[in-house]
Amino acid sequence: DEFFFFSVLVFFFCESNFFFFGKLFFFYLADFFFFFVVFFFFCHCQRFRYSYYDESQGEIYRSIEHLDKMGMSIIEQLDPVSFSNYLKKYHNTICGRHPIGVLLNAINELQKNGMNMSFSFLNYAQSSQCRNWQDSSVSYAAGALMVH
Repeated sequence: DEFFFFSVLVFFFCESNFFFFGKLFFFYLADFFFFFVVFFFFCHCQRFRYSYYDESQGEIYRSIEHLDKMGMSIIEQLDPVSFSNYLKKYHNTICGRHPIGVLLNAINELQKNGMNMSFSFLNYAQSSQCRNWQDSSVSYAAGALMVH
């Protein structure tokens, strides 16, 4: 089977453009000849100028995992508004948050047109376990979008 692969760089733009580009890409996402790969990762601690810490989670790396998995859970809901609200509330430094916003809006358009989809994360890992504020960590997650 053949499929087409093309690269799209999604740079910073206002939130309303997520909806616009989501509507544009939904046509391609609906066509099974196209294969989409969205790369993103979470960056934490001083090196990345982002430090969220919820003491109730224990050590810093556990708080990071909790925050990341909260975001991952929202992505799995396939709800672009909830994802946007998560970013506004926590300011998590997700490199790739703009492509995620576009993808979620494209999926939303497909669901409005009767396509049943689900997204599940398959794996999560941290590059290191932050135990103090001088440490830094990048979290990686892999997931799959399934059409039913």
